[in-house]
Amino acid sequence: MTILIFTAAVACVSLAAGLLGALTGLGGGVVLVPLLTILFHVDIRYAIGASLVSVIATSSGAAAAYVKEGISNIRIGMFLEIATTLGALLGAFLATWMPTRAIALIFGIVLLYSAYLSRKPRPEAQRNLPPNELATRLRLNGSFPDLEGQRTYNVQNVPTGFGLMFGAGTLSGLLGIGSGAVKVLAMDQAMRIPFKVSTTTSNFMIGVTAAASAGVYLSRGYIDPGLAMPVMLGVLAGSLVGTRILVKAETKSLRLVFSIVILVLGLQMLYQGLMGKI
Repeated sequence: MTILIFTAAVACVSLAAGLLGALTGLGGGVVLVPLLTILFHVDIRYAIGASLVSVIATSSGAAAAYVKEGISNIRIGMFLEIATTLGALLGAFLATWMPTRAIALIFGIVLLYSAYLSRKPRPEAQRNLPPNELATRLRLNGSFPDLEGQRTYNVQNVPTGFGLMFGAGTLSGLLGIGSGAVKVLAMDQAMRIPFKVSTTTSNFMIGVTAAASAGVYLSRGYIDPGLAMPVMLGVLAGSLVGTRILVKAETKSLRLVFSIVILVLGLQMLYQGLMGKI
């Protein structure tokens, strides 16, 4: 394969990853790392480095559109970024000495568990919960435009969500996924934030988390400009297309896409890690 063909193929795959990342709040990295390692046989640490660069691009492109539409909750994003940034720095340092096989296995387990949780729709009783005292003090409650009109929501379990975000940040630095999968699930399942708000706020947050850990990968030489550039451009283009689709998409469809994508990739990464092919 020539360099030109390789670059074009990586850019096309990255475009698809950016589209899925914008729709699901995963940031594209959760799709990119397995594809780069499995399809193109890129060393997983270089794949993670390129993924982190693309996650920053995705956040810059998709988040601006979601904020303009009034779906993202910026106050929640800024508050939870305190935990994810600290976790991202820890994860990035751990990744520089952990075996690639171990990273792949952790990645696979996280994805499979995320796929299981994401398919559980929230009961109607959990959609209209009373205001939480701590969330009210921090002014985290909000509203967003839904298919039926403007919809309000009350945030729950703030300390639990904050703790899960530290773990999400650690996984981001360790796996290069922007921690979107864990962030979305923490906001959706633990904090009872509507799925659309969770995915869009995740897109807003992942850029800061990725930037915190990307510096560590850059200093260790794991970011290759020849790989990172087509990945970044492809993901950015895909994310901008995804923002236009998400605004009009149904939550049930988004959950289905989210769970299918990460289930398939989780199985692939587990297989590759167990067989020692990464």
